[in-house]
Amino acid sequence: MQIGILYATLAYVAWGVFPLYFRQVAAVPALEVVAHRTLWSMVFVAVVLAARGRWAWLAQLRRQPRVVAAFLLSALLLSANWLIYVWAVHNRHVVESSLGYFILPLVNVAMGYVFLRERPRRAQWLALAVAAAGVAWLTLQTGRLPWIALALALSFGFYGLLRKTAVLGALEGLALETALLAPLALAWLAWSAWSGQAAWVTADAATLGWLALAGPITAVPLLLFAAGARRIPLATMGVLQYISPSLQFALGVWLFGETVQPARLAGFGLIWLALVLYTAEGVLHRRRASAAAAQASA
Repeated sequence: MQIGILYATLAYVAWGVFPLYFRQVAAVPALEVVAHRTLWSMVFVAVVLAARGRWAWLAQLRRQPRVVAAFLLSALLLSANWLIYVWAVHNRHVVESSLGYFILPLVNVAMGYVFLRERPRRAQWLALAVAAAGVAWLTLQTGRLPWIALALALSFGFYGLLRKTAVLGALEGLALETALLAPLALAWLAWSAWSGQAAWVTADAATLGWLALAGPITAVPLLLFAAGARRIPLATMGVLQYISPSLQFALGVWLFGETVQPARLAGFGLIWLALVLYTAEGVLHRRRASAAAAQASA
């Protein structure tokens, strides 16, 4: 449980500062960035698998077509999430994308309740209700349906559910996902180069270096996320998720210069209050459980 929380926290911090990376490749079209992320991530995880000698799982996939189909679905969800997020950052919608990841914890809790029979405690329901009120307020303040936020939340929510219930480990699962997407990524890069639309063909060395770094920058947080998701409840993942959009929100306002109306800040305040309530309840629950266990063993 504790190591799972650490893995998830590190993943969310990394995702929270992702806009800094995408700012370095802002001249590259979003779809091309996603293609590079896919290919370089596959190379990175293949090197890790080779170093650890973990290839036996590939032979088993021949007898498990349903597993391959499930990972193809998770791969498509992941690529859709990547594409929407990169496009949002490139088009200065960092704050709205952060709203999507504020909504994501509610999606996680709902999926845990519906699909995994997870039952939050009363105080956790209260915290989630406060967070839901904050999200509803933010949605109303936009004056339109926040499609970027909703698409990000739903795509990654279902991706997290699939990875939590997957039979493969974090490293093997990511290797399979990127391998399934690699033919599409290669085809797109080849076509864009042939048609003269590929940015990587004429890019400078610095841009090419940043694109190559997409492998470890993408793979490491995903591995941490998958490892954490398999060890802790989705409700707990939902609370830790607030780390990422809070960092994205701060970067959007203070670094990218996006404006936020004072009325919208009230919604973010409710969400941060929910995080405090949820975290405090979790600490108190663990202390009571530890005390009860100590009394039982005395």
